[in-house]
Amino acid sequence: MQELDQNKAIDLLNAIMEFELAGVVRYTHYSLMVTGPNRLPIVAFFKAQASESLLHAQQVGEILTGLDGHPTLRIAPMEETYKHSVKDILQESLNHERKALEMYKSLLDTVANASIYLEEFARSMIGQEELHNLELKKMLRDFI
Repeated sequence: MQELDQNKAIDLLNAIMEFELAGVVRYTHYSLMVTGPNRLPIVAFFKAQASESLLHAQQVGEILTGLDGHPTLRIAPMEETYKHSVKDILQESLNHERKALEMYKSLLDTVANASIYLEEFARSMIGQEELHNLELKKMLRDFI
């Protein structure tokens, strides 16, 4: 095993935490903006995504403090597009989830062969993000 680059891991985890906290805001906003006949299940979906983003941010924060890091108080920048059709917000969600997937893959690359726990955490999160990507692609399929 190689030695963990703790500073790099902490920096990546803080970036992930900021991104997950932005997801809480993003998905809460989306849940408020959905209209139309399919509103209720889509609102429930976005509320669940917001709750999951908060859980992920909390999990990352616990790891950060375990590594003697200081969890961020910031959230990642978000752009308001003012496009709120279901198709638009699903596409924005897919873009968000793709970025999250990239971030967790970067974490895996950083901790590989240095920490089995962090590797398994990153792999688990990658699996969840891949599932989110698949679900969003399926939800978008009828719009394309």
